[in-house]
Amino acid sequence: MSVLLQSLLVFSAVLAVYVIWRSIVVIGPAEIGLVVKRVSRRHNTTDTPIAFAGEAGYQAELLMPGVRFKLWPTYIVVRYPWVQVPAGEIGVVISQIGEPLPTGAKSAVYRPGFGNFTQLTAFIDGKGQKGVQRPVLPPGTLAPIHPIAFLVITPSKVYGRPVDPQILARGPLSPESFGLKPDQLRVKVIAPDGTQDLVGIVTTLEGEPLGPADIAGRIGGFSDISALETQPDISDSELIEALLGKKNELHNNYQDFQAFLDKGGRIGLQHDPLLYGAYLLNPFLVRVELAPMLVVNQGEVAVIKAYVGLPTLDTSGPEFKFGSIVQPGHRGIWREALRTGKYPLNPRIYAAEKVPTFILTLNWAEANSVAHNLDAQLSPIEGKSREGFIFKIDLQVQIHVPDTKAPKV
Repeated sequence: MSVLLQSLLVFSAVLAVYVIWRSIVVIGPAEIGLVVKRVSRRHNTTDTPIAFAGEAGYQAELLMPGVRFKLWPTYIVVRYPWVQVPAGEIGVVISQIGEPLPTGAKSAVYRPGFGNFTQLTAFIDGKGQKGVQRPVLPPGTLAPIHPIAFLVITPSKVYGRPVDPQILARGPLSPESFGLKPDQLRVKVIAPDGTQDLVGIVTTLEGEPLGPADIAGRIGGFSDISALETQPDISDSELIEALLGKKNELHNNYQDFQAFLDKGGRIGLQHDPLLYGAYLLNPFLVRVELAPMLVVNQGEVAVIKAYVGLPTLDTSGPEFKFGSIVQPGHRGIWREALRTGKYPLNPRIYAAEKVPTFILTLNWAEANSVAHNLDAQLSPIEGKSREGFIFKIDLQVQIHVPDTKAPKV
């Protein structure tokens, strides 16, 4: 055997060992391997950056944890961490593959087959769309999500690799890179603030526009109230209970935004607030602000002025000249006041005026009532006698407003 042949054999052996060594990839227990194919006879003719049929480029199939073999230099493998969402946080998913969004849409349609976005083929076969995905990843999620197909935004980290060169040029990504603040990517908790009761006022950022005369959306409008009014024995209290009865169970308190839209949810201020609890809300689609809950104490009632509802239909009669008194569910002043209790009304669309129903004493005197401050500006009445002497008269008036008459006060 010649020296040249021996050298070739040694070189071939060394090269083979080197190729095998470069082809063996160790994927950690909390990692995935993104496979990049460098050479292929097939060309990717689609508009997706991922190859599903063996074309050159990013491959759809990921390598799971363990020792794996991918022939180098045909393939190279880049390791990425699994997506992890800590307790108390959420993960917002943005798809970089799929069909384009329809004109005017701000987020992508979600189908149950998409799961938590770990099945890339199911997403493509189900006609998944690019852009913001409507569900969020809940706390505790640990998932091998394709780093090219999806970006996942958490408060402290952005998972995945953007395919847009402009985003890549920004350097390390953060929630601010996508117009979000870290606090928006945490579980939304609604709880009392000390002794003050609160509700969450919801504004949605996607959906069909509100009707011409509407300032807030309510699923189904007020058709349920209109149907109840046709019942002969329906009471005002029952109508109020129907209005207070939330329709949030139809979309799991705005957490299932796809269901919200499917049920006819509209963009803008929402009629139904959120009560105490913890909620997983997509910050691209739902905004929540806290507002005081209506609390009616003993000895008073709350007269409600509604800015939403069915058209105003005055029930006060011709003798009442100071406005429209309406049945609950219509725009105007409700003829039924709210009595002692706590009511989760949206203060942006319902104004409450509290009217005392205990016996109210007003003193036109130096001494004022200790129970209220309504006579603080009142003073004794000055009189003048026929002889020209000026004297003061203390006057005391007691007023009682029945709760049934409060809307007319």
